[in-house]
Amino acid sequence: MKLHVGFFGAVMGLAGLGLTARAAASVWPGVFKAPAYFTEPWVLLGAATLAVLIPLYLMKGLASLKEDFTNPMLMGFCGALPVGMSLVAGGLGPYLPAFSQGLWWVAFALLTACQVWALIRLLSGGLAIGDINPGWLIILVGGIVLPGPGLSLGLGDAARFSFGISATIAPILMALLFYRAITGPALAEAARPTWFILLVPPSLVYANGLALFPGVIFLENLFYCALVLAVALLVVSRGLSRWPFGPAWWAFTFPLDALAYAAARHAQDHPAALWMWISGAALLLATFFVALVLVRNALHLFSKRL
Repeated sequence: MKLHVGFFGAVMGLAGLGLTARAAASVWPGVFKAPAYFTEPWVLLGAATLAVLIPLYLMKGLASLKEDFTNPMLMGFCGALPVGMSLVAGGLGPYLPAFSQGLWWVAFALLTACQVWALIRLLSGGLAIGDINPGWLIILVGGIVLPGPGLSLGLGDAARFSFGISATIAPILMALLFYRAITGPALAEAARPTWFILLVPPSLVYANGLALFPGVIFLENLFYCALVLAVALLVVSRGLSRWPFGPAWWAFTFPLDALAYAAARHAQDHPAALWMWISGAALLLATFFVALVLVRNALHLFSKRL
């Protein structure tokens, strides 16, 4: 079996939920206390998934690996490997600080190399608007994810570098994707969960942008945009029960983690009841989708073995 590169989205979704729940616990310690038996298993499951997937992925062979990095429909998802590694690094930081710093630096280097390659591919021409899909956000805008774990590991300068690249590219690529949604061919039903990746740029440019550059209150507008966009995506995805299940379903998970992380940050800065309720609802929604996709994936693999 050749492992689909999209399965690295599982690492992002699982580890991301653990980090988001940690953030929520620190935001309102008197209102919501995420116990360690809820936060840490997601982090450890993400780390275990990464450890299993990397050797399986490398077993694909050079021809299949080359296809992933050259096929415009797949190459965006190659960024899920380094982004997932950075999240695992942040999750393991309290337990293995030296190892986690090393892992984060590997993620940083891999993602930067992937971004250079993606920009070369984009600027070389020959792509149609239908070749640009939400997965391109992972490889080109994934640097906005790295500051969360990077700051916790004391790697602020490198985190700002990665954030700066991706935050600059984000509005350009978002505009292209909205243009594709309006004028380009519709995504196949099996790939439609990837539209949820649109939630990541406004959520994390806001949350991690404020962490890197305190006082830039204008970024709060991005969080409000993410909330409205999430409602629209949920409405558009109301028929998801009919969509074929596959690796793309992991695209539901980390974007909702990112939205919940941003909501927790907003509740911290605005401790009104409304924002706390919205933050709690976002965390519950993210947990539901991570658990749903995890269970469906386990059942799918079990049925294949039978």
